[in-house]
Amino acid sequence: MKRSLDKELMDVPGQPPEVFEENLRDLALLNRYLRNHANVIGAFEYLIGTGNAKDFSLLDIGTGSADIPLNLASWAAARDVHVRIAALEYASVAAQQARERTRETAAIAVLRGDGAALPFRRNAFDYVLASQLLHHFTEDKIVALLRTWAQIARRAIIVSDLVRHPLAYHGIRLLSCLCTRNVMTRTDAPLSVRRAFTQAEWRQIFHRANIGSFKLRRAFPFRILAIIEVG
Repeated sequence: MKRSLDKELMDVPGQPPEVFEENLRDLALLNRYLRNHANVIGAFEYLIGTGNAKDFSLLDIGTGSADIPLNLASWAAARDVHVRIAALEYASVAAQQARERTRETAAIAVLRGDGAALPFRRNAFDYVLASQLLHHFTEDKIVALLRTWAQIARRAIIVSDLVRHPLAYHGIRLLSCLCTRNVMTRTDAPLSVRRAFTQAEWRQIFHRANIGSFKLRRAFPFRILAIIEVG
């Protein structure tokens, strides 16, 4: 399957807010039931466990409705780990939904901003997270973003993303048609798989970025999880 360069609807300005809001709710459910939450938390269980840390700071870039920060905050609280999460989102509709969902979670601060032009000092966070984000960009842009984020992260960058595969494409296309009537979800869910990279392509991108040693593994279903050490 050749990689698609078509834009997802969420990346096209002027989408109806109510359609975008429903799409964000759909994405949060997909993240939950397709184990993206569990995959990301697994990365932090590894990172925090190896260092036996009791506190850390995180910048989540492209946070959407902040479903992953909310899950991380709950996970950390249950383990008596103090976490400070800056949830960065460029789209105004998503940022507003994230603010509403995190209003009662003191560990999370939602910020509106561009992941390519971060308003933070060098080494501002222990970790930078990009979940379901990088497949939206070209290889050259991803390399540039990773190099930018490596200046912000003290310890590591965590990447959770899709793998391009025909089974993943047809599976998510069927699932989205069965589970929602939202045109953005039905369009973008299968397209996001076509926009993604194979595991070998992801590995090549991380090599090109050349920002530190990395661990890359498959994650169910048809995903990759990468931990890039930058410290």
